[in-house]
Amino acid sequence: MAAPKKGRRTSAQSRPGRSLVLILIAIAALTGGMFLSGHTTPRLGIDLAGGTSITLKAKSEPGQENAVNQTNMNTAVGIIERRVNGLGVSEAEVQTQGNDNIIVNIPRGTNEKQAREQVGTTAQLYFRPVIATEVSAGDATASPSPSASGSASPSADADKATSSDSSASPSSSATPSASATSQGRAVTDALKADSTASPSASASPSGSASAAADASASASASPAATGTPDPSSDLQQQYAKLDCTDPEQRAKAGDGVKPSESTVACGQNSQGQWQKYILGPAEVEGTDVDDANAVYDTQNAAGWKVTMEFTDAGAKKFADITGKLAQNQSPQNQFAIVLDNEVVSDPYVSQALTGGNAEISGNFNQESAQNLANMLSYGALPLSFEEQSVTTVTAALGGEQLQAGLIAGAIGLALVVIYLVVYYRGLSLIAIFSLLVSAALTYTIMALLGPTIGFALNLPAVCGAIVAIGITADSFIVYFERIRDEVREGRTLRPAVERAWPRARRTILVSDFVSFLAAAVLFIVTVGKVQGFAFTLGLTTLLDVVVVFLFTKPLMTILARSTFFSSGHSWSGLDPKRLGAKPPLRRTRRVSAPVDPKEA
Repeated sequence: MAAPKKGRRTSAQSRPGRSLVLILIAIAALTGGMFLSGHTTPRLGIDLAGGTSITLKAKSEPGQENAVNQTNMNTAVGIIERRVNGLGVSEAEVQTQGNDNIIVNIPRGTNEKQAREQVGTTAQLYFRPVIATEVSAGDATASPSPSASGSASPSADADKATSSDSSASPSSSATPSASATSQGRAVTDALKADSTASPSASASPSGSASAAADASASASASPAATGTPDPSSDLQQQYAKLDCTDPEQRAKAGDGVKPSESTVACGQNSQGQWQKYILGPAEVEGTDVDDANAVYDTQNAAGWKVTMEFTDAGAKKFADITGKLAQNQSPQNQFAIVLDNEVVSDPYVSQALTGGNAEISGNFNQESAQNLANMLSYGALPLSFEEQSVTTVTAALGGEQLQAGLIAGAIGLALVVIYLVVYYRGLSLIAIFSLLVSAALTYTIMALLGPTIGFALNLPAVCGAIVAIGITADSFIVYFERIRDEVREGRTLRPAVERAWPRARRTILVSDFVSFLAAAVLFIVTVGKVQGFAFTLGLTTLLDVVVVFLFTKPLMTILARSTFFSSGHSWSGLDPKRLGAKPPLRRTRRVSAPVDPKEA
């Protein structure tokens, strides 16, 4: 029975080199990955690297004077934060200021421009039926496009077109952007099916040209044919006067109109001309879009496109409106996809679409497609905002604070090292090496987390790393004191190291668990920079467990076999005399004096 116990004990003590090799391989792999990725330094937050600060002011729309309230402001903050972070811009600060202002701080980085474009974009998306359309007056000298809406034309893939899944056909080539200054055309499943549609269901040049030549005649289309209410005379007058080449008129077109009302709007056609529209009430809203993604279309020359999936209710609405529009002639068999009062696209419809999917394609590039998909995915802002100010934040102040923080950290680390050397002497070497290993792991992981999850190092995060020095040093002290207690009891060093480990391990795990739990709670319940502190504190706490188990304990086991430590050298920190060790306990047999029977 004794032999197996001895074998297990010997096995546990004789293989510390495996743990050391494992952690050294991990450090080498992380360092190599850091250099191969090209990110050799951690990303910095806005307080250290600078960036852009944007102030947005909420404004009330007509009929919605009470919309600017705390609930809607908080909702807008959440949406803006998800939009910005959806682009990989981490550590962005989005917070309210006063009753109607939102402050957005975006760190300097590769996606800063995209984030700025999306910050205040309302992203109110509606699908509206087209009642009339023509090239705007400012582009009247240009020849009107007979297919201003970008109707689908037969292609080599037409034989494969179905109502639910077929290749997209090209329509037009304007590039949409978050500010909606130029728009792409859309190709939906309706367009795909339209490539095989009969001539009666497709647009004819003469039909569209007549609509462009006579706006009032087109505007007074029969309500029975369009399925929408007959536009009022005021709407016809707005349509006649609207000049979409004028940026000011474009911005005001449809402003303050409710989704349930008809409206006028502007958009660009495939020739880059501004087109004006009379649109019916919204049949499908952006809230009916369940998900949107930017996808590169490898099947044709359309390039990037945005795919949309509707909710169950949205899919039914989409099927209803496309079924109604399919019965009409051009341009009243079109529906307009309207983003923030501007027509993104206006595809033709030839039959009802029940697949619950649609896609917007055209001359998108990757950035514009991701912008639109990101806004649609995270929803529309509940309020309209106007940009009050945009300021550039320099890193000068943050650099000074970082320098002060690093000096404070260096002073604290130096004091810890001096204490270890004075009090633990030779054992301090183990603690110092362990601190260096912990620092190497922390630095490489932070550098890699920047490009992978968008982690950015800010001042509170630096404070979290400094606090972690004390947590790591505390773990060494607990273990060293347990070993010294065993030596005081009269045990030699090698068994003292192994007997001290189980008790020290429990204490270290409990202490680190409490620290990690505090960091996790702080990360969940806080926002902004405080999360950086909590994240760094939690990360370094986990690394403390890794270092103690895979480096400190194995290294201590190896050094305990050396003569310097095992002999109790005065500079080893384990000198039995200096520790007041007791002599080894030995059992002695006590001999009793014989008892005289007479006395008994």
